Amino acid sequence: MKKLLYILFFFLPVVVSAQFNLYKDSPLDYAWKNVGNAGFSAGEVVCTSLAIDSFGQPYVAFSDSANSYKATVMKFDGTNWLNVGNTGFSAGIIGWTSLAFSPSGQPYVAYSDFENFWKATVMRFNGANWVNVGSAGFSIGAAWHTSLAFNPSDSQPYVAYEDGGNSWEATVMKFNGTNWVNVGNAGFSQLEADFTSLAISPSNGQPYVAFADCYATVMKFNGNNWVNVGSAGFSGNCVQGISLAFSPSDEQPYVACADFINSVGISVMKFNGNDWLNVGNANFSAGAAEYPSLAFSLTGQPFVVFKDYGNNNKATVMKFNGTNWVNVGSAGFSAGEVDWTSIALNPSGQPYVAYVDYGNSYKATVMKYDSVFVGINESMESKLSMYPNPSSTQITIETSVIPTHSTLSIMNISGQQLITRQITEPKTHVDISNLPSGVYFVRLTNDRTVEVGKIIKE
Repeated sequence: MKKLLYILFFFLPVVVSAQFNLYKDSPLDYAWKNVGNAGFSAGEVVCTSLAIDSFGQPYVAFSDSANSYKATVMKFDGTNWLNVGNTGFSAGIIGWTSLAFSPSGQPYVAYSDFENFWKATVMRFNGANWVNVGSAGFSIGAAWHTSLAFNPSDSQPYVAYEDGGNSWEATVMKFNGTNWVNVGNAGFSQLEADFTSLAISPSNGQPYVAFADCYATVMKFNGNNWVNVGSAGFSGNCVQGISLAFSPSDEQPYVACADFINSVGISVMKFNGNDWLNVGNANFSAGAAEYPSLAFSLTGQPFVVFKDYGNNNKATVMKFNGTNWVNVGSAGFSAGEVDWTSIALNPSGQPYVAYVDYGNSYKATVMKYDSVFVGINESMESKLSMYPNPSSTQITIETSVIPTHSTLSIMNISGQQLITRQITEPKTHVDISNLPSGVYFVRLTNDRTVEVGKIIKE
């Protein structure tokens, strides 16, 4: 019955003071910004999965309602979101998409395949078309929570899933170049294995899989058998989502666990070689959470994105600063409620997130955390003078250059324009009494230059 409810959930329609210099060294100089247009997919999506190639180009895979809920993958070329091969390239409806790049840079996607009785299928893009990797529907039974990863030691794809052919226990398979074969025994977990998440150890190529059998458990394949990593059920609370990743700095496995039913929230734990320990405080999110996705910067700093029930079900990203978990930008930064949050960092360490965007007709949206000054011709010192600053009611903005065809904009730290007007005089008075208290950016653009400053509304 649980699996039938999952299927219905996937495919039923959703109704449901002084002038500031422009040095980019403050968190206030950064904000979450749309990558291309928000809601860029042709129609509603589910099961979004994000990955970034070695050139820093983001790709997102999803089940595409505009193509009968078949698989579609899109990439951002720096200007627009483009289809990677044909849209709706799978044989039929898909669920539980998982996107990853091979060591050679080819995108692969794994999913549960309706045309093959919800068994596991993996496809790759060969530069022209999406083609099956081995046989379609290669698992013994239905495959839920498919999770795809590449082993750097043999460059082969591995897939973990909750195995309907083995009492919904965990199974991992790999492609040996010809066929998909079991890694160890199929159905190796003791109980049902929800929310399977696969990662490969960077030090020895051993596959690890995390799952929820109510509590969080992680197991690894030691070359002969699947064995527990630390204690089974180490989370202490039942979890409703889990994401596994390895830190590049200490090469230890970490898990992010979420619980939206019991309002426990997000916790991240790491294995220190003997035990699973909390990274910072447990349950550090503002409230309950869902769809956790964990990733690391190259320096080993963990980032986690999740659906944040403490912030109107919007997307929140947090990172661990060595002592505490802190928000990356604003909590709940998305336009509206989200589902299927997925995070990846580009080679320079910039976080990107993908999600199903309730604020844009349930289409796909990708955002990145970026400088609010991107695209602005910066000077180290602005010629704008703004006073009084801080202010609670009105500011005067003065420029030393007589403006020609100038536009004045006041933006919040998310880059949204709140006040816009044309100006023709060197001195302009602006009423800010209706703005909430906080920090805002003032931008003056004309035929030749762009000038930017900051103000504080008390």
